[in-house]
Amino acid sequence: MSQPAADRRVPVMVLTGFLGAGKTTLLNRLLRDPSMSRTAVLINEFGEIGVDHHLVSKVDDSLVVLDSGCICCSVQGDLLRALKDVFQRGVRREIDPVERVLIETTGLADPAPIIHTLMQDFFVSARFRCDGVITAVDATHAPAQLDRHREAVRQVAMADRLLLTKCDLVDAAERTAVIDRLRTLNPGAPLIEVFDGVVGPEAIEACGIYDPGSKLPDVEVWLGEEAARARAQRTPAVTGPAAWRRPGAAPAATQSVRHDADVRSFVLSFDEPLDWLGFSEGLSLLLQVYGERLLRVKGLLNVSGDPLPRIVQCVQHVGYPPASLPAWPESGPYADRRSRLVFIVRDLPQEEVANILGSLCGQLPVTQA
Repeated sequence: MSQPAADRRVPVMVLTGFLGAGKTTLLNRLLRDPSMSRTAVLINEFGEIGVDHHLVSKVDDSLVVLDSGCICCSVQGDLLRALKDVFQRGVRREIDPVERVLIETTGLADPAPIIHTLMQDFFVSARFRCDGVITAVDATHAPAQLDRHREAVRQVAMADRLLLTKCDLVDAAERTAVIDRLRTLNPGAPLIEVFDGVVGPEAIEACGIYDPGSKLPDVEVWLGEEAARARAQRTPAVTGPAAWRRPGAAPAATQSVRHDADVRSFVLSFDEPLDWLGFSEGLSLLLQVYGERLLRVKGLLNVSGDPLPRIVQCVQHVGYPPASLPAWPESGPYADRRSRLVFIVRDLPQEEVANILGSLCGQLPVTQA
């Protein structure tokens, strides 16, 4: 009996996980390994100003920033174009041959439309194969995130592998409680406990072609919903007396909404260099008062007396130790060396945030929705 032909399609791995789970830290660790040298990286962020790609050590022509919106909402656009571009540039020898593609999603991404596109788009599925969904889960914040955000639940339920991050920040009992919760949502996915962000390529390798049948039944339902949505988008809209929809179904304009309406993003920027002490006091006050509603804060700051851009990252009540990039970006919004902070919040007016920071920094920030 003849052996089946080898699958020569380029494997695509999806690295997902809720806001602040440590995806970029994991990505940096992975890309340091020589075996990952021929990996194309696609990074997507939720917000008007991209920050994460500045924090990734791999800066070459095979890093692509998907910056026109959340990947699960714009999947038919940016993601398809990026994958086609990676393939065509490899054929033209403009970049080294790509052995794998790693997609880092936004923290609010629903994996279902991404997986559906990888499996069903004719051009992409003929050249790429979905080779696993790897979900990072923050051991310190997972219980509350799973309680409040459907995206976090879907990210766990659809995973081929779970990476429980920040295990060094919780005790054994807390880790066990989180693991038990994850096992309820996804009993079949191997789980790796990550301490201090240390992870190797084996954490994402050999997941195998994505198989929704190995997950809880909800996963196949979600993928079926994506197939139905894709068919609806290909069907011309019917209006007027002939228009009909299933009783109780939402109008087409609302069916594509994937994120909680209370969750939004805005950017605060500062024209002049910041006093670090005043800024730190303002940020600490925000975390103390509004921590539950501050899902994510990240950005680069121009600090008085410091020639390097300072990295600021927070998740809810927790502010992580600041660090610095080796140099300011030479292109993009940060090329002008203005401080910019991206806030992803739940039901929190940006005016309140701007007023608190401005009063302690000595200058009112410019707000951008």
